[in-house]
Amino acid sequence: MTPLMNVLQELSGLFFDDGWLATAILGVVLLAATVAALAPGLPLAAGGVLLFGCLGALFRNVVATARR
Repeated sequence: MTPLMNVLQELSGLFFDDGWLATAILGVVLLAATVAALAPGLPLAAGGVLLFGCLGALFRNVVATARR
């Protein structure tokens, strides 16, 4: 059981190493999905939310890491 748990911890570390960034990107994806559901005729709106939201979250994470 221990080797399996070690593998699962390593895999989760690949995706959730920085908790804030993972949470922010999940929020952006949920927001983009909401925009896509509310405005199905405007796919570029959801794409823009996804693009600029992820870029903003990444930028904020890089700035916060540089300050540390």
